[in-house]
Amino acid sequence: MLADHQPGFTGSPLDRADRLRADAEALAAAMADWRARLLRLDGIDPVLSPDGLLDWGSLAEADETAELLLLGLIDGRPHFVALDYALPEAATRSPAIFRMLDLLPASEAATYAAARSLIDWHLRHRFCARCGSGDSRIVRAGWGRKCDACGTESYPRVDPVVIMLAEHDGRVLVGRQPRYPKGRYSALAGFVEPGESIEEAVARELWEEAGLRVRDVRYVTSQPWPFPSSLMIACVATADSPELVLDTEELEDAFWVDRAGVAAAMNAGVGAGRAASDAPFIAPPPYAIAHSLFRWWLDRGG
Repeated sequence: MLADHQPGFTGSPLDRADRLRADAEALAAAMADWRARLLRLDGIDPVLSPDGLLDWGSLAEADETAELLLLGLIDGRPHFVALDYALPEAATRSPAIFRMLDLLPASEAATYAAARSLIDWHLRHRFCARCGSGDSRIVRAGWGRKCDACGTESYPRVDPVVIMLAEHDGRVLVGRQPRYPKGRYSALAGFVEPGESIEEAVARELWEEAGLRVRDVRYVTSQPWPFPSSLMIACVATADSPELVLDTEELEDAFWVDRAGVAAAMNAGVGAGRAASDAPFIAPPPYAIAHSLFRWWLDRGG
């Protein structure tokens, strides 16, 4: 539903090569391939090349104690990332990571997102969740773990999150959490709960956080979010009334913005984190799906 716009963290050139994951001989051949590349990381953050892209080295650069995870193939060349159990979890965000994301093209950020989320999943699932006995081991080239004590196999998961704009009378609702940079507002968001549809999650979150009853929930687009491993599902819904009752545990502030206000915020240089004099808020950065959602709303005429 988005024209001429690629949401952040999407469009990776990776062929995920599922066919190689359970083929021991093919995986060994990929590791022995002289063309194989290893993603260079600083902790769990990306290292950028001089041209502002992800930086890749040879497999020989991997620490002897690290385990190699197959990300996939790019132009037929195997690409790996190294798993070191001493790495920080992906939920830990360094101050530098968002500055780098401002520089990375969406397709490069998408490849990094896959690597970051995969590493984080392994860090969080080292021990068997079913029987709790000892370490589980890596299987399927890094895309699974198996407990030899009870035979349980686990696979990487993503957490679905709805992020939505509520519409009323030509305006949309924006809100901010206390952790946001000063002046930044975004779309409201929340995790989908077990036994709940996307539409039900949108309606529930808007009711719980803003006191809004909504209808006509429509899907717009989606985006991986590797902090640590969410799938952001962008939607828009129609509010029956503009009256707000905020959950102050979740939101510091929220207000309705018309088309001119959203356009001013989107045109104000969000990369620099500043608002123009006529912008009522600072928009989310381009790599965030909220930015895509605001752009979609503007493109369709508000």
